[in-house]
Amino acid sequence: MKKTDKIYVAGHNGMVGSAIVRALQKQGFENLVYRTSKELDLRNQEAVDQFFSEEKPHYVFLAAAKVGGIIANNTYRAEFLYDNLMIVSNIVHSAHAHGVTKLLFLGSSCIYPKMAPQPIKEEYLLTGPLEYTNEPYAIAKIAGIKLCESYRDQYGDDFISVMPTNLYGINDNYHPENSHVLPALIRRFHEAKMNGLKEVMIWGSGTPKREFLYADDLADACLFLMEEYSGKEIVNIGCGEDLSIRELAELVKEVTGYAGNLVFDTSKPDGTPRKLLDVSKINALGWRYKTSLREGMNMAYQDFLTKTQKLQTIQ
Repeated sequence: MKKTDKIYVAGHNGMVGSAIVRALQKQGFENLVYRTSKELDLRNQEAVDQFFSEEKPHYVFLAAAKVGGIIANNTYRAEFLYDNLMIVSNIVHSAHAHGVTKLLFLGSSCIYPKMAPQPIKEEYLLTGPLEYTNEPYAIAKIAGIKLCESYRDQYGDDFISVMPTNLYGINDNYHPENSHVLPALIRRFHEAKMNGLKEVMIWGSGTPKREFLYADDLADACLFLMEEYSGKEIVNIGCGEDLSIRELAELVKEVTGYAGNLVFDTSKPDGTPRKLLDVSKINALGWRYKTSLREGMNMAYQDFLTKTQKLQTIQ
């Protein structure tokens, strides 16, 4: 990518999209274009086509998606499938139709089978049933992967797909019901501290293991792959390390300064026992993560506090 090339970041207001914008600006890319969801409905084929016709971007980072935690995914199943299918279909097709040089599509590690062998290799895609609760979202992401592959096969388009692990960081979603596990824990422990609660209840046994990557590290990986990778095969992005939910909760407790006790509700489901990505492929290409979980969590908590203070000021 040349510094003068026009780059479209779809989903620039989200945690991942905003991290990609920061990474691009840090490297001196200034010809960036984006639209808010109010300015451009990415589910509208005609509107997306008109946008590409007018702006003619050279490169596209497709980070736009309807996202949420386990409750949101399972509650709004039709919306998660429809909205995400429309977003990826419209952008990929318009990128092809208007001669985009290269497109990077961001998938999700939930595309892999629920009981995939660990760590999860890229070739495990479509080798077993998906986790039911986020199946609609996963199917939309798999469709996006196959769109990129098919446009490459039929037209020779340089469209690549990457699969990030669980993410957290600046500009995360801390909604009490629709957020992912780490930001949800940050909020719960902070509120427990503020309200003087003696204990915080955690769903499940605390034994399942998960991997977490700081969003700015993901953005760095995306820029790296946009420059260095042009293969048809998907690429996992993660840190290659995991920890138990209990260990994660203990770390969040420490970072937020909560002094109470942890209680695990073993009547609640644990979900997948382990979900760790095999990142040997991207490591072999020359990229590794930089931000430790503790360092990233400290920055995420400071971002949460800033957001909380702003909301309190408005109210």
